[in-house]
Amino acid sequence: MSKIEFGRTYRDCITRFQGIATGHSHYISGCSQVLLQPGVDKDGKLLEGHWFDEQRLEEVAVIGQITLDNGATPGRDVPAPKR
Repeated sequence: MSKIEFGRTYRDCITRFQGIATGHSHYISGCSQVLLQPGVDKDGKLLEGHWFDEQRLEEVAVIGQITLDNGATPGRDVPAPKR
């Protein structure tokens, strides 16, 4: 069971990369990873999110949780990207 809550801010304890948890993947091998999406840079350019092993993450001081209402627009029905 994951301890990660979508919409909360986490930091990777090794790289110190920080972002909002927007995705979670659990593999057959037992590995669980979380997608952290940072904000934008000083010019307003969207920064790229990165996947991290769940056990490496620590929650940043709780400043609230972002939630989205997807009732009317739940998103596209397409498979997740593969790398």
